Amino acid sequence: MGGMSDSPAPLADPHLVFDAADGRRDLVILGSTGSIGTQAIDLVLRNPDRFRVTALSAAGGRVALLAEQARRLRVDTVAVAAEDAVPALRTALREQYGPGEPLPEILAGPDAATTLAASACHTVLNGITGSIGLAPTLAALEAGRTLALANKESLIVGGPLVKALAAPGQIIPVDSEHAALFQALAAGTRADVRKLVVTASGGPFRGRTRDELADVTREQALAHPTWAMGPVITINSATLVNKGLEVIEAHLLYDIPFDRIEVVVHPQSYVHSMVEFSDGSTLAQATPPDMGGPIAIGLGWPQRVPDAAPAFDWTKASSWEFFPLDTEAFPSVGLARHVGGLGGTAPAVFNAANEECVDAFLAGQLPFNGIMDTVTAVVSEHGTPAPGTSLSVADVLEAETWARARARELSAKATAEARA
Repeated sequence: MGGMSDSPAPLADPHLVFDAADGRRDLVILGSTGSIGTQAIDLVLRNPDRFRVTALSAAGGRVALLAEQARRLRVDTVAVAAEDAVPALRTALREQYGPGEPLPEILAGPDAATTLAASACHTVLNGITGSIGLAPTLAALEAGRTLALANKESLIVGGPLVKALAAPGQIIPVDSEHAALFQALAAGTRADVRKLVVTASGGPFRGRTRDELADVTREQALAHPTWAMGPVITINSATLVNKGLEVIEAHLLYDIPFDRIEVVVHPQSYVHSMVEFSDGSTLAQATPPDMGGPIAIGLGWPQRVPDAAPAFDWTKASSWEFFPLDTEAFPSVGLARHVGGLGGTAPAVFNAANEECVDAFLAGQLPFNGIMDTVTAVVSEHGTPAPGTSLSVADVLEAETWARARARELSAKATAEARA
């Protein structure tokens, strides 16, 4: 992507506001029953003068919660990916709504969230987990919506596709790290940026060697010291795969070369990321660990939402520590830089293989170190994309399918060898 001065505007740019609007913003929330979605709805309910939700989507496993959200927000449409969840959803909606009160429209099927992403609104919050969020991301961008992006996987696996559709400033990141970079970058010009510094908590195994990680358990890996997240993201934080994905995401969002994106371990998770400028100044964005702030930035920028997140109590002493990344114990960030540099379908292979290996680890079929060992093997087998090759959604899906199958094969082989 080259240097800063003559490269195109980044996808996420705090100096640009795509389709800014006064008054209340109409929102579509994808993944409403997940962690990001539920926190976003809480923010909306506390700020009815700023936001109105027109539609919700969810996978379909928590229809009672989805129905409650629909009633509290008075949405026009609800959608579930699982078509067999529709009867239970309709029953749950009738229980929530009063007698004779019209129910919201129900959409169902694997394309339902994509349909909502293109519907009439100001901002689409994509809080879906996994690469299935790619199609809704593309639909929202093509429809001209502002995209509050919490689904990092869609940018990772479909980077060139997203970049081809997104107008400058159309994407506002919702990850805590990228929301932090977004805010810090507002303090200077692109030409003055020397380095992006992405912080990592270090997860539950900070300070352990690779050998000491060999026998860690599922329960230990799920015990994140700072954040409460879903199991896949929590394991990704334990392996630091999550941080590798964030490095790729930062490269794509801000058009900064990989050699100018650094990862530093910060156990307290107070500083969410930093920008180093050419004069030697470093600007850090800091709050206590809480996703309310990043969600509010995604939904409300350039305006700030009062009391979206807790502030520090400066009357109490606290210590903020920073450590270099142990690349031997946690090779995931280096591998992510590698696949990000390869481009094409390599990031999709990396992400899909990792998701399969995390599932295998959680099921007790793969040791902790086996996650990255297997992902590395799958990436190596995939090879280097041909230079200048264009990317399509079909290419991404084909690569993911192959990577998942190959990761399952290698995981099963490792399990059989360990039991022999």
